[in-house]
Amino acid sequence: MAAACADPADEVANEAALIASDPIIARALHDPLMSDPDLASRNEANAAIGFVDSGALPVITASPEAASKAREALRLDLLERGSIPELPPPAHSASGKEMGPLTSAADLLAAVGAPTVCERQLIEDFSLAAKLPRVAAIPPSAMVMQAGGADGDTCGLRIIRYHTVAPREDVAQYHYTEALRGGLRVLRYTEPDDIIAATGEGGEALLVYIRTATNGLTGVLLIYRAP
Repeated sequence: MAAACADPADEVANEAALIASDPIIARALHDPLMSDPDLASRNEANAAIGFVDSGALPVITASPEAASKAREALRLDLLERGSIPELPPPAHSASGKEMGPLTSAADLLAAVGAPTVCERQLIEDFSLAAKLPRVAAIPPSAMVMQAGGADGDTCGLRIIRYHTVAPREDVAQYHYTEALRGGLRVLRYTEPDDIIAATGEGGEALLVYIRTATNGLTGVLLIYRAP
């Protein structure tokens, strides 16, 4: 009860001063809750692809204004290279496993038909997110949460998780358009995530799982297998 009598303004000022003087306490107070499934990859014992926590990228904040700007950035990026095709309505599909932050590496590889031997070749490296072919490119202003892959003869793989403030429909439109322009056969499903599934010659495959993440963001898992 005594604590409830404190002046809220004083509490805010004291906390700000504490944060400024001790970044470790700041992180303890403001780090995201580990119950958030999007942070499952921080537990490297169970993650499909582990990554170093200190390598996290700047956090983006969701708001209607930010979502509108991100949507326009996606459309402008697409329009610079041609007209934007109409996004088909999603078809319901009961096949396949639900893909999320806790999905195993074996299931991720199986989703694009990659050999099981590729699992041993997977590495974590944020730079791999910058080495995607145009057909599997991530949209402007995306915040990469996790990136990995392999570059063996039969294991040309990229597994990228990213967040964006752009709405789910616009993210689906972006990946659908890029896959279509890349000559792939593209389908759209929902179960309940939006899924862009595309295939090409020589075993080329692209799967993009798009869902509503925490804090109003859009969470995306992209799996690409090169031909």
